[in-house]
Amino acid sequence: MRHATVFPLAIAGGVLLTLMTQANAVLAGYTDPLYASWAAHAIGALVAAALVPVFARRAPAPGPDDGRPPLWYHLGGVPGALVVVLSAIAVNSELALAGTVALMLTGQMIFGTVSDHLGLLHTPRRRVTGMDLAVAGCVLAGSVLIVAGA
Repeated sequence: MRHATVFPLAIAGGVLLTLMTQANAVLAGYTDPLYASWAAHAIGALVAAALVPVFARRAPAPGPDDGRPPLWYHLGGVPGALVVVLSAIAVNSELALAGTVALMLTGQMIFGTVSDHLGLLHTPRRRVTGMDLAVAGCVLAGSVLIVAGA
């Protein structure tokens, strides 16, 4: 991916995450976090079902070494659903939206670092460097400042 497109995509992803979290929190405020999580995943499944036929035609043909994914890959939605429930609870608490997004960002950084180190999800293994730890420490420190200031 070209460097010029990475920054706008990162900003768009962050904005989309914030908007989705806020919409989920509003729905949880009127119903409950479990229903809000179910509704969010149902809408996501409908959007995915509509987009798969569009992008499936553009996807390259599978290679000879492409096999079936491991069964544990199918459990990815379970932690995702729990994160949506917990974020709906957190947004409607004293943490509000900023604290919730800070905690989600911290969790993503930790999971990404562990995934890179262990080579999860067929990513190449990579050593955790001092720069990785420094970046994670800055994000964690910023998250602590946001949550502590709430």
